[in-house]
Amino acid sequence: RMKHETWRGDDDTDNMPQVKRRDGSVGPIDKRYGFVYYTRNAEPYRDPLARVTDWGEINADPHDDVERTVQAARCMDCGTPFCQTHTGCPVNNLIPEWNELVYKDQWKEAIERLHKTNNFPEFTGRVCPAPCEGACVAGLVDAPVTIKNIEYSIVDRAWQEGWIVPRIPEHRTGMQVAVVGSGPAGLAAADMLNQWGHKVTVYERDDRIGGLLAYGIPNMKLDKDTVERRVDLLADEGIEFVTNAHIGVNVDVMDLKANNDAVVLAIGSTKPRDLPVPGREATGIHFAMEFLTRNQKRLHLTREGKLESQFEREFITAEGKDVVVIGGGDTGTDCIGTSLRHRCKSLVNFELMPRPPDERGAGNPWPQWPRVFGVDYGHAEVRAIFGKDPRAYGVMTKRFLKGDDGQVVGVETTEVDTSSGAPVPVPGTEKQWPADLVILAMGFVHPEHTIASQLGLDLDQRNNLHAEYGDFRTSVEGVFAAGDCRRGQSLVVWAINEGRGVAGRVHGYLLSRMGQDDDDVHVMYSHQ
Repeated sequence: RMKHETWRGDDDTDNMPQVKRRDGSVGPIDKRYGFVYYTRNAEPYRDPLARVTDWGEINADPHDDVERTVQAARCMDCGTPFCQTHTGCPVNNLIPEWNELVYKDQWKEAIERLHKTNNFPEFTGRVCPAPCEGACVAGLVDAPVTIKNIEYSIVDRAWQEGWIVPRIPEHRTGMQVAVVGSGPAGLAAADMLNQWGHKVTVYERDDRIGGLLAYGIPNMKLDKDTVERRVDLLADEGIEFVTNAHIGVNVDVMDLKANNDAVVLAIGSTKPRDLPVPGREATGIHFAMEFLTRNQKRLHLTREGKLESQFEREFITAEGKDVVVIGGGDTGTDCIGTSLRHRCKSLVNFELMPRPPDERGAGNPWPQWPRVFGVDYGHAEVRAIFGKDPRAYGVMTKRFLKGDDGQVVGVETTEVDTSSGAPVPVPGTEKQWPADLVILAMGFVHPEHTIASQLGLDLDQRNNLHAEYGDFRTSVEGVFAAGDCRRGQSLVVWAINEGRGVAGRVHGYLLSRMGQDDDDVHVMYSHQ
């Protein structure tokens, strides 16, 4: 969609031009009726045929000041802003407030409001699916406000202006906390606890800090310099980071517990869902995270000039191959985008459920997340290159076909009937698809249990670490759990929510150990 047309009068002192409205009239940018006057215009992605030739972020240049002001003016400042309540943003971002501040060109105040609820808006502004927009009241009768774009513009401007600087805690409590896992939940917990004066050490089993942000989300969706910039800031603020520290394997978990006043487990949900059908043992079948992580590691090593032949052998390439991605969702899309950048020969994406409707169904009313058909960046790239959408809906894998050398050569599927709720194979609909690389992107079932078994932690019925939401205490004194390892696989923004929540609980626990009063510390804390 094109930008709103502008018109400048004779007044050179007026920074903002007049803007064309839906009805064809021209006038100053007006927030009172912005949602009536102006159309939604989200910031574009780069051209698909151009962006698949590199690993740079898919986002094109952001809006200019005028168009961004127009988009902020579309926010109604609702009496009940569903965007920032439980129906929308999991961290309760103060969305109408910072939309208003952007409209008024008060950017420094905007980043202060944004940081009050969100530790890492530069992450969510890139990778969050934006449930806030699904709950936007403007979306009831029109298209929602471009909340995600505005969020990213605020934090991007703040970094450029030098407003985001290390905040060194004035006082130290003398209490020590170990955070295991450096994904968004672990980093958010570490950030909060450090600001409250506790000594925080974050342990990461990989060679880089960031968890899923570093290796699970591809560079074209979240540039790794963005992650490293925030991690460097946290380190400058006093958080200690230890990489290659696999707790329970090369670091004794009992020592860790004994040497800290509290332990926060934010280890993610990393056990992938498998597909145990005949032929699964064939070579060339990989889990999505294995594929994405090895690709991202290779990118890091290539950029740093450290790529060695030994690692090149471990790299999984889709170059020249018929690729089948099994499973939709964000991870499946990331595997599609990565395969295209490897120059795959063909690509198809199997989804078990039927194609979603183009509009909300009767059982999916506003302000729920809209379960509708959409074209994500990877799908758009396949359409541009191969001329058709990669997705095959209502498809179940029956078996993998393999050659004499044990290498996968194809996938046999059957169509399914989901009218009864559960998918039922339809006889006579079998089909064989060529494949010499199969990627399983069917989600994650639960965390790995190495630490849980060594500490004797209780698990819940889904094999996650058992800890109640809002309380976050595990069955072992002084050990807390947050993020995907507690709630199951979820969004980055939910991980930040849990990291902030567990930090409040740990803070209260440490204050009680110090003999101080816990002043209801589990409520939302100001990120100051």
